[in-house]
Amino acid sequence: MNRSRDERLQIMLSPAERKAIDDWRFSARMPSRAAAVRELLRRGLLAEGFDIAEDSSRSNDFGVLGNQQGIALGDD
Repeated sequence: MNRSRDERLQIMLSPAERKAIDDWRFSARMPSRAAAVRELLRRGLLAEGFDIAEDSSRSNDFGVLGNQQGIALGDD
């Protein structure tokens, strides 16, 4: 498997979004934040049953957290 990583992807996160990713990273024992983000992206790309974004969607319509109260997706 070629693990060359020639492309950099930058995203802006709120402090709550960063904390949600870091909390997941530590609970999943991921070696780095980058590895955690790659794993979450892989899982998201494999997921089924999600809605397709509407044409009028904006970037800030999408976030790490399920709502503004700071509850991470997947928490019940």
